[in-house]
Order: sequence, then structure tokens, then C-alpha cells
Amino acid sequence: MQLLRRGDSGPAVVEIRSTLRRFGLLGDSPESPGDDRFDHAVEQAVRAFQQQRGLITDGLVGPATYRALREAGWTLGDRMLALMISAPMSGDDVVALQERLLELGYNPGRPGGVFDEQTEAALRKFQREYGLVPDGLCGPATLRSLRQLGRKVTGGRPHLLREQELLRQAGPRLRGKRIVVDPGHGGPDRGIMAAGVAEADLMWDLARRLVGRMTATGMDAMLSRQEDTCPAETDRAAFANNAGADLVLSLHTDANRSMHAQGLATFHFGNGSGSTSTVGEALAGFIQRELLTRTAMYDCRTQGRTWELLRLTRMPTVRVEIGYLSHIGDRKRLLDPAFRDVVAEGILVAVKRLYLLGQDDQPTGTFTFSDVLARELERGAQAI
Repeated sequence: MQLLRRGDSGPAVVEIRSTLRRFGLLGDSPESPGDDRFDHAVEQAVRAFQQQRGLITDGLVGPATYRALREAGWTLGDRMLALMISAPMSGDDVVALQERLLELGYNPGRPGGVFDEQTEAALRKFQREYGLVPDGLCGPATLRSLRQLGRKVTGGRPHLLREQELLRQAGPRLRGKRIVVDPGHGGPDRGIMAAGVAEADLMWDLARRLVGRMTATGMDAMLSRQEDTCPAETDRAAFANNAGADLVLSLHTDANRSMHAQGLATFHFGNGSGSTSTVGEALAGFIQRELLTRTAMYDCRTQGRTWELLRLTRMPTVRVEIGYLSHIGDRKRLLDPAFRDVVAEGILVAVKRLYLLGQDDQPTGTFTFSDVLARELERGAQAI
């Protein structure tokens, strides 16, 4: 779809206004329901919706915002839900189904709002155990049963508890942990370009440095793409899911029209309404603190988002935005191989901190690659 912004008009804007009005974000007067102007009020309503949904609050309606507006219009029971391989069903009704299954003790994975194979498997299991036809379809009979039953899981949001328990069970050793490192863009998609420097090239180099260090510790580290390819976000998520990864680390840089924009930001899955990857948030925080201490970059904070890779992966996923190529200082840092080594070490140490769960830790910025290697060798000897 075309990008819609303030000043635009037409049938698409009428649809946007109608949707925002339905969500209570736009107070159109009764006599102007067919208004087709994208004015200041619409822009502010779009920004409010984007903030609620963990999207970039730019007031523009692009593909991500349009999809979120469309998905937010569904409530559980509005339509039959089923697994559609070619075009998976998504929306708030799928989130509600996933969260209900989690409350009942079934595991559809993270409630990201996409009806995938894991959601279907959890639904079939529920249907079998409650005497329903296990067809994997969420129709009227299944919906009645879901609504009649009480919670089995208490004491917190089930998907958050499950993530935390899996982390605890994983243990402190890095050996055997499967990590997907995702260098942004690639191939013909160069990403951010500034002064002849391409984001795709810098992130490919950084990813190779990070994978090398992870492999040395015994981790099973793999790249989501080749140097000359650029998979779609959905394909990158599918790669990680099919590989059974424990974590995904997506590497990017940013740009801005302002030459003063600079700094480091990390992102984890979070939809702004309570559904958050707690382990992803913890890892994003570790990465943010390690890199800030080691590089003295400007702190652009850790934030929840619903971007496709964060939403579609079944494991904790963190996107790291390392500086702005449009900023002279950040670009100079990124062009320095020694700086990229520092970033790779900081991310590796952050992953180690995540699995240590606060035990036998050291102050932020003091852990080194050599320390991590030594501890892995020590723990390996103890295991023998």
C-alpha cells in the first residue's frame, strides 16, 4: 500500500479515519463520517495508536501501521480461526486465543497474534482433552468451551513464566546454546547508506565477528543470511523457529534526517498492553548496559516493539540498533574494526550474563571474552 501522511486524502484515508474512530482515538463529528482528509487530528490519533501498539510513533500509515490497524479490529469470536499456510491469520483475536490456551495450561508459544503450527497443535490438544473434535479450528463449539473453563495457571502471565522457566532450566553454560545472529538487510538491499557506507556490509562484518566468538565458547551460532542474500523478516523468523534457536540477535544501524541524532537502542517483543518477552527484555537490557559502558554511546534506551522478527520468533529476540550512520561520530566508530570487536564482545558478555541469572557475575563492562572462555572451560571441567 502507499504511505499515507498528513495532507493526503482519498478512500484509504476514509478507512483509516473509520478504524481510528472505532478505537475511540478520533472524535469525528457525526456529520462528517466520510471525511477523507488526513489532517492534524488523524496524525495525532495515528501516533496514539502506534504508541499503544509498540510501533514507531511517526504519525505515518505505512505497511506495519496499516496491518496493525487491521489486526486490532478483530475480537475472539468474530471469525473462525485456523492454520492457513500460505497466508497465516493474524490479529487481536489470535492473541486472545493464544493467551486463553496459555491460561488453560497449553503452549501455543508467545502470544504474538499469528495463528501458526504451534498454536494449532495447542488448540488440537485442548480439543482432544475436552472431548471436542480435534480439527484445529476455533469455531463456535471450541469457543464456548474456552470461555466456560477457568484458569489452570495462576500467579502470573503463563507465557512469561514459561520463558523464565526455560531460561532457568538452560543452565549457565554457553556450550550447546543455539543462537541465530541476524545481520540486517543484505544482497541488493544495502540498508542505510551514508557517505558511501552501507549498513548491510557493516552488520555482516559485525555478525561474523560475533559468530566467531560465540563458536569459540562452544555455542552453536548461525547466520540468518548469506552475504549476497536478503531474506524477508518472515523468512528470517521461520529460519530461527525451524532451527530451534534459543535466542535471536538482530543487528542494525539507524539514520535520521537530523544530523544530531545518535546513539544505541535495543528492542524486544512488547505490544504495549502487557504482552512482553521478559527474557527478551532482560537480554536487551544487558546488551544496552554492556555496550553503553564499553562505548560511551548516547543512550536511546531499551524499548518494546511488535516488528515482524520480534513478533514471529518463538524464542527471545533482541534487535540492536548500533548508532546512526547519518551521525558523523557514530559512523566513524562503526567504520573502526576495533569498535566492532568491542561491540561483539559486549553482546557475547550480555548473553553470558543472561544465563548466569545473577550468579557469579561481575560489574558491567568488566567481563571480557577471555573471562567468558575461562569460565566455560572451568565449568566444562567440573561437568566431567
